[in-house]
Amino acid sequence: MEHYDVAIIGTGPAGLGAAFALLEARPGIRLALIDRNQYSSGGLRNDCKMNFSWPVGFPEDDWDQSLAGHYLERVESFLQPAIMERKGVAVYAHRAERLGVRLLEIRQAHLGTDGGLALIKRLVADLSARGAEPSLGETVLSVDAARGILTTDKRELSFGAVLVAPGRAGFSFLQDVMRANGVPFVDNVVDVGVRIELREDRYPIVKDYYDPKFLFPKKVRTFCTNSRSAHVVQEKYEDEAGVWYSVNGHAWSADRPANGLANFAMLKTIALTEPLASGQAYARALGAQAMLLGGGHPIMQRVGDFRLGRRSTREAFTGDLYDFAPTLASCSPGDIGLAVPAKVMRALWNAMKSLDTIVPGILHPSTILYYPEIKTYANKPVFQDTASFRAAPRLYLAGDGAGTSRGITSAWASGMRVADGILEELGQH
Repeated sequence: MEHYDVAIIGTGPAGLGAAFALLEARPGIRLALIDRNQYSSGGLRNDCKMNFSWPVGFPEDDWDQSLAGHYLERVESFLQPAIMERKGVAVYAHRAERLGVRLLEIRQAHLGTDGGLALIKRLVADLSARGAEPSLGETVLSVDAARGILTTDKRELSFGAVLVAPGRAGFSFLQDVMRANGVPFVDNVVDVGVRIELREDRYPIVKDYYDPKFLFPKKVRTFCTNSRSAHVVQEKYEDEAGVWYSVNGHAWSADRPANGLANFAMLKTIALTEPLASGQAYARALGAQAMLLGGGHPIMQRVGDFRLGRRSTREAFTGDLYDFAPTLASCSPGDIGLAVPAKVMRALWNAMKSLDTIVPGILHPSTILYYPEIKTYANKPVFQDTASFRAAPRLYLAGDGAGTSRGITSAWASGMRVADGILEELGQH
C-alpha cells in the first residue's frame, strides 16, 4: 500500500491552495491530489473571476477581517492577478444607498474561462514539477481517518493527513465522508435564484465595474456577473436521488470577440429550520420541480412575458423587442412563476425593480430569466479545531462544499489555512 504524507481530494482552488502551501513549506513532502474528473475542476474552470476584498467570499462564522486579509495577501502574492480598474461607480452607489441597497467596491481580476483553463494547466504542471502526484479520473470511494486509509476505484492508500475539498459539486460526497467519520454537521442554508441575461448596453455598469456586487434587503444579492463575451451554461448535479440541473454563467477572456451580452445571478439566501433542516434536500426538490416543468431542462422566460403573467414560448421568443437569442438555447421557454417559491420570487422581483432604478434598463422586455440557479455549498461541519478546519484527527475539510468559502480566492485561502494546520499536526509526529 502506498503511503502519502498528505492526500487531497478535489483539485479546485481549495485543494490547489493547500497543495502549493504544503510544498512551499516542506518541499520533500509526499502529496497525492485526487479528482474524479478527467481534469482539474473547480471555480477556476468557470469564468475565473477572483475577488480580493473582504468580506466577499468569506463566511463570517469562520473568518474575521484580519484573518481573511492575511490569507488574501498570501493568495494574491502567489497568483499575481492583474487587478481590473473600477471607475465611475459613485452614481450607482448613491442611487443604491437611497433605496436601502449597498454596492460593494471590490478589487477584482478576471481571466475568463479560457484564461482559467490556461492557468489550471500551468498550475497542475507546476505541482507535478514540485513532486506532487495528481491523479485525475480517479474516484474516492471511502475515507477512514481513524485508520488513515483512503480507498478509490483504482487503489488503496494510506495517509498522514487528508483534506477533503470537493467543492459544491461534491456536496453529497462530503456529507458521506462526514457521516462515515462521525463528524457532526448541519446543512440548512441554500441560495435560490435566477440568472439574468440581457444586452450589455442595458447594464452599462459592467463597462466600469466587471462584477458589481449589490446587497438588497431580505438577503438578496447579485452574484457572478459576466460580460464582454458572456454565456449562460448548464451545470449537472447528481446524488443518490438522481440528476438535476442548475444554470450558471461564464465569459471568455478579453481576447475573444464580444457578443454584446451580460448575465448575472440574483440570489436569495434561505436558512431552513425544523422540521426540514436539509438545504441539499430542499435544493434537490426545487431542481426536480424545475426539471419536471422544463421537460428535463431548466426554464427560461422573457421579462416582458413575466410581467404580463404569461409563459414564454419557443415561437414567440425572438423578434421585435426580443432582440437577442438566449445563449443557453437548450432551456425550455416557460413560466418560472410555476416553479419559484412565491416568497423567493417576491424578494427577487423586488430586488430586480430596485436594480432597474439603480441601473435603468435591466427590466427591458427582452431580458431573460433562467431558473433555477441554486448554490448548495452550505455544509457546516462541527470542527474540532476551527483554526485549521480540522474535523477529526488527520481529517480536514475546506472549500465551498464545506462552507468555509464562497469563491475562488476564499477557497484558495481556506486551503492555505488547512495547510498550515496540517504542517503543525505532522510536525508533532
